[in-house]
Amino acid sequence: MSIILGIDPGCRFTGYGIICQHNRKVSYVSSGCIFTNTTELSVSLKLIYTGLNEIITEFSPDCFAIEQIFMSKNAYSALKLGQARGAAIVAAIKFNLPMFEYTANQVKKTIVGIGHAKKNQVQYMVRMLLKLSNHLSVDAADALAVAITHHYISENVKYFNIDK
Repeated sequence: MSIILGIDPGCRFTGYGIICQHNRKVSYVSSGCIFTNTTELSVSLKLIYTGLNEIITEFSPDCFAIEQIFMSKNAYSALKLGQARGAAIVAAIKFNLPMFEYTANQVKKTIVGIGHAKKNQVQYMVRMLLKLSNHLSVDAADALAVAITHHYISENVKYFNIDK
């Protein structure tokens, strides 16, 4: 059994999703968002780092999976996203968690079957895969999708004895 923490980084909303992997199956543990509600980047980064420290302490995950940065047309937005992602990674490193990265297209293809799926399609499939009846925020659903992607990829690597 292992606990996987998935992260969907963002400066205003950082989604997190925690699943339990046992006997090639996954179950829902927790999810939510770290809300920063500030325009001060340094305060946002501190809130992300502190929030993830609390989540990691509470749930003791065995590994950390995060979405990679995609190149956007707005360089400033991409830079801020990279900094938020860095704050999350530093929190994971503090706890010596193994880190895994997945592109947005990898996550969407794994969860929905289409690399350019819409956010609502990812939300729907995450709810179906984890048998959740309640609503999930977009950020929490994306973070759970990252965690589920890590589960499927790591299980297939073990099952087929594939070198990464």
